[in-house]
Amino acid sequence: MENQTPIIYTKESLIEKLLDIKAMEFVPNARHGNAGGIGNTLEDLLGIEENNLPLPNAAEWELKTQRIGTSSLTTLFHLEPSPRALKFVPAIFLLKYGWQHQEAGKKYPENEMSFRQTIHGNESNRGFKVVVDEEERKVKISFNFGKIAEEHSEWKKFLESGIGLGELKPYPYWGFDDLAAKAKTKLNNCFYVQAEVKKDKNTKEEFYHYKKIQKLTGFNFDGFLDGLREGFVLVDFDARTGHNHGTKFRLRQNFLPRLYKSVVEINSIEDAKAEDSAQPIEINVEED
Repeated sequence: MENQTPIIYTKESLIEKLLDIKAMEFVPNARHGNAGGIGNTLEDLLGIEENNLPLPNAAEWELKTQRIGTSSLTTLFHLEPSPRALKFVPAIFLLKYGWQHQEAGKKYPENEMSFRQTIHGNESNRGFKVVVDEEERKVKISFNFGKIAEEHSEWKKFLESGIGLGELKPYPYWGFDDLAAKAKTKLNNCFYVQAEVKKDKNTKEEFYHYKKIQKLTGFNFDGFLDGLREGFVLVDFDARTGHNHGTKFRLRQNFLPRLYKSVVEINSIEDAKAEDSAQPIEINVEED
């Protein structure tokens, strides 16, 4: 069978299609049992193939989906910290600051270690913190042993007998320029679609109503740095002995518009009018 010609959208035609989908109200999850059902179902309704690769052309748009009322975080992008030659997360955080994985001796070997931390501008219960250093133009990770919670007292003793309880030396960081370039590549223009979810009590099947559509343009890097300071943008480390799942910059629910210079809620086709609305675009769908 011949491959179908890929669908090419302009901003105006994409908005028209999203409004049609909104008017459908609740639609069944097209991938029953798949945790990424909201994004996958929207892809199917739009007639586009699954694609989670970053698209570097500035004319392209990210299409982010999220459940209304979820406590889960939105992934903005992945970027490992510098100095990259050190492979900081697996070689330093995991080996020197890690702790026994909760599945060690069960799903994983007895010696399986974990370093899984989601941190921001206030110390985590293990003493880690994000610091925005304007003078050095870096986002750094800092460590303060005095902020380790009592529940992690055994881990504190482990550090004291090993790496010690001082500040991180060297410390992991991201240069402002690297962060801005990565964010611009992934997030310069974005459609943010939020869906109400309901579930059938008998079949457990989910249904989605894509009811809120926002067009976000002009990524605001200063707003991103403010988010790190205020705690609505977070850095997520997720490594274990067998695998580093990658370092992510993530966002709390409903804060995505704070990262853009222009925010337009789409309620009618008139909201799609723009000088370049007839320019074809490529779109990249992601769900959190």
